[in-house]
Amino acid sequence: MATTTTTTTSVVPQFLAQYGKEAYVKGWADLWERGGDYVDWDMGCSNPALEDTLLQHRSILGGPITLDEHGRRYRKKALVPGCGSGLDVLLLASFGYDAYGLEYSHSAVQLCKAEESRSKARDDYPVRDEEVGRGNVTFVQGDFFNDAWLEGLGLGRGEYDVIYDHSFFCALDPSLRPQWGQRKAQLLAPTGRLICLEYPRHLDPSEMGPPYMALSEDYLEHLTQPGLQRVVYWEPDRTHANGIDAQGVIQDRVSIWCW
Repeated sequence: MATTTTTTTSVVPQFLAQYGKEAYVKGWADLWERGGDYVDWDMGCSNPALEDTLLQHRSILGGPITLDEHGRRYRKKALVPGCGSGLDVLLLASFGYDAYGLEYSHSAVQLCKAEESRSKARDDYPVRDEEVGRGNVTFVQGDFFNDAWLEGLGLGRGEYDVIYDHSFFCALDPSLRPQWGQRKAQLLAPTGRLICLEYPRHLDPSEMGPPYMALSEDYLEHLTQPGLQRVVYWEPDRTHANGIDAQGVIQDRVSIWCW
């Protein structure tokens, strides 16, 4: 799943309307298989709001290298569910995180891997700190709400130090939002941080999604219920064009959550 642009707002909702709640993720996988206009949502770069968050809020996020309970250094793990073409995953790895991109579709995962190769050849995401180095990149196919992909990676719940959500929340049918919040909490490490780029806050709520309108109050409702706390919330200086309204005002917001 990924950011839906104006070119797909008529195609994607109509296609996904064929799928009920239980088959919703399969609908997204079938979109990827169709390709063409059905998946014309890539913005061509990682979101600058995420880059600025990683640069400006290290005091809250901590560095990508830390110590375990035995005093041994290890590289933090970052997860991007519904990572689309995987560009935000590549950005996180350039900052030093072992970055994981999750998609339900095999076609989407193959696209991510191809994009990783192209980006590497162009050096689109150079290492930010030579002392820290680049983290590993892993793209995995699986259902966000199921543990099978975790087990395939040899990981368990509560092992992700950073989780980033941009357009995954708004891509899900709103009836799945309570499960989304519970699952984020399950996956986040005890000392972890959840970064939400809250989008789209400025859509007409009567319009058929996805993307579905996602107010900041919606994030509060579904993340505080499992016990997470919002520690910081702001309007980013930069974001993708689809997070800016017709008057040129940035409508996106960024929030960071922890236990």
